[in-house]
Amino acid sequence: MSNQHNNEKVPNNKFQITNNFQCSKSKWPKYKVSDKKYDLEQRTYRFAKNVALFCKKLPRNSINFKYIDQVIKASGSVGANYIEANEALSKKDFVMRIKICRKEAKETAYWLRLIIDTNSDEFRKEGMGIKNEAEELKKIFSSIIETSK
Repeated sequence: MSNQHNNEKVPNNKFQITNNFQCSKSKWPKYKVSDKKYDLEQRTYRFAKNVALFCKKLPRNSINFKYIDQVIKASGSVGANYIEANEALSKKDFVMRIKICRKEAKETAYWLRLIIDTNSDEFRKEGMGIKNEAEELKKIFSSIIETSK
């Protein structure tokens, strides 16, 4: 039996997703999952996907091309490095990958801020929601680093 959420298929027999609470500062849902590793993998995937979908809506101009390129790379790197962290060969390697995740989340928030501030107000609400998610991911990775010491 496979679970679905927002048309995304999740691995069967691994866990069940329940969307029973919302984050207070963000419109992005948090999920209770029995396997936290896969929860954050799914969350970082959705984050990168939402950044890409947001960027597709932005006007095409020379400034946005540069900002979009940077924000797409940084947001995708968050999840990619988290997957690498889960395959780490040592605790030191794990912590280093999580630090990279945090750095990329911070960089994504920076590029999103520039995009929000240099485009019309019609993109502000959605952009701020995604930027808030980047900041929440940064805090999650900071917490993981602290508890891994």
